[in-house]
Amino acid sequence: MCYDVTSGLQALIKYAKHRHDDPEYIRSLEKKLEDWIKQFEAHHHVSGFTHPRLMVFTNLRPYEPQAFYWGLIPSWVKDEDGAKKIITQTLNARSESIFEKPAFRTSAKSKRCLVYVDAFFEHHHFKGKTYPFQISAIDDSPLALAGLWEEWVNKTTGEIIPTLSIVTCKANSIMSKIHNNPKLPEARMPVILPRDKQNDWLASYDEDSGVQKLLNLCVPYPDELLKYHTVGPLRGKNYKGDTAQTEAPVHYEELASEFPSGI
Repeated sequence: MCYDVTSGLQALIKYAKHRHDDPEYIRSLEKKLEDWIKQFEAHHHVSGFTHPRLMVFTNLRPYEPQAFYWGLIPSWVKDEDGAKKIITQTLNARSESIFEKPAFRTSAKSKRCLVYVDAFFEHHHFKGKTYPFQISAIDDSPLALAGLWEEWVNKTTGEIIPTLSIVTCKANSIMSKIHNNPKLPEARMPVILPRDKQNDWLASYDEDSGVQKLLNLCVPYPDELLKYHTVGPLRGKNYKGDTAQTEAPVHYEELASEFPSGI
């Protein structure tokens, strides 16, 4: 599952060009992203369980960046206690069941988004220990993850809280090797949408044909378009925190046999 990401937005022009080819739009989006990054904290590493705000483009505002809290709160949640409970359970949404699960099915039908991150993290299990990996695009371009969104209304305060969940699918061969948690029935990875499929995820469909069209987008991302390296601990006393050091490569000699081509 995807519970940790890098959301640095260090190269704003890459994000602008990733959404559209029009020069005027790119200039406009660059300006919006400059304002965006002043308002919302960038992250070298952040855990979904802290419910950070991530950058999204929704189907209703497909070319305007917005900040949503990670952890979807369905509209039917009654109160703050219910919201606090469910938000830790909805960081990820399995693509195979998004049209069936009560927490996701409304969003899957009509509230989809792109979640832009620089990278994500997963843990590899080897001889009773875990080793964190950072995974990113081979060309350092942003990763557009398939997401679901909802705006939950706090009935006590009237506050409208925008929230999201990241959709996952079966892992590709690289991620199957990295994300080998023996407690899970299978390896997973976030649904990464190539540029030519991003607007397909945001498009409107009729109920009969739309489900299969959307599920057809939820496929493993090609191995050759991703790169990865091991990093230091993402938890515990040796964790470097939300700093550049956490993204720095760390070599583990004991993994040489597991990854002979290098990490």
